[in-house]
Amino acid sequence: MAKGINLTVYQNGGGGGLDVTQLVESITWAGRRGSPTRTITVTLLDDDGYWHERSGIDVEDGWQCIFQYDGQELFRGIFMTQNTSQAKTVTLKAYDNAVYLSNNRDTFVYESKTASDIFSDVCSRFGLPTGDVAGCSYSIPDHVKKKATGWDTIADALSLEFENTGTRFFVLSDKGSICLRKKQDNIVQWVLESGANVSKYKLSKSIENVRTRVKLVSGEGTVLAQASDSGLESKIGIMQEIETPDETLNSAQINALANSLLNEKKTPQRSLTLNDLLGSVDIVAGVGVFVKIPHINISRSLYVDSDTHTFKDRKHTMSVSLSWAADIS
Repeated sequence: MAKGINLTVYQNGGGGGLDVTQLVESITWAGRRGSPTRTITVTLLDDDGYWHERSGIDVEDGWQCIFQYDGQELFRGIFMTQNTSQAKTVTLKAYDNAVYLSNNRDTFVYESKTASDIFSDVCSRFGLPTGDVAGCSYSIPDHVKKKATGWDTIADALSLEFENTGTRFFVLSDKGSICLRKKQDNIVQWVLESGANVSKYKLSKSIENVRTRVKLVSGEGTVLAQASDSGLESKIGIMQEIETPDETLNSAQINALANSLLNEKKTPQRSLTLNDLLGSVDIVAGVGVFVKIPHINISRSLYVDSDTHTFKDRKHTMSVSLSWAADIS
């Protein structure tokens, strides 16, 4: 297997780990926006040989793993699926411990709590250790989720934080600790440029979900604030969104919210996909990178929406999907 890769497996509650690096045919390490969980998919030799033994992994027994590359830990998690074939290989997929946010349901009731408060409580409720927790500033008056997953509860709270402050946060597992980080603090010093390290790309655009005006109304239907973009409406027509704001906001805050929502909703959906890049373990979902492709008039920072890293045949390659956001340029 390629130099620099190390895969250690161990049974939950068992003793020391077992190094199965010599059995590895390929590893795919991936993540995406909208999910706190990263995964690895591993294909192992599953045949006795004079220089190796079979791994003996069975997902029903709670086997876990740690994946390192060039001495840096990239992933630790639990194997949850496996497929064995006549080719005498076994393919296993592992999820990091953020999967427990999605696999646990409860009823959550919060009053006057920030999204970071809610994040910490949800993790504590399910026994998940936390790492660095970035502070959110918006105090959510009421946040009630019945029979919801921990992840949905956190994600909805982070959406309220963004709607009211314009600041984006994301959740990830780092060496077994669940972390909450601010996206703007995760701009990596990488430039992806056509003619240099980018050869395959595809740009997609859509205005299907664009809204040219936003109206905020009270629970009784009274109009509290409006915002519109007349220039955009002259191009594509009127497309209006109606929302009900937090009742505790004052008039200035409601007007600011209307303008913030319009800036978000009037932006077309744009996605840039880059394939077969030279791999970098720093480029993962949630971080920002600088992209320069003159042919499609792109020269700016973009957020990574999803990433897939493949380690095979002494090579590390990756494909990424990126998106635009108003908070970086």
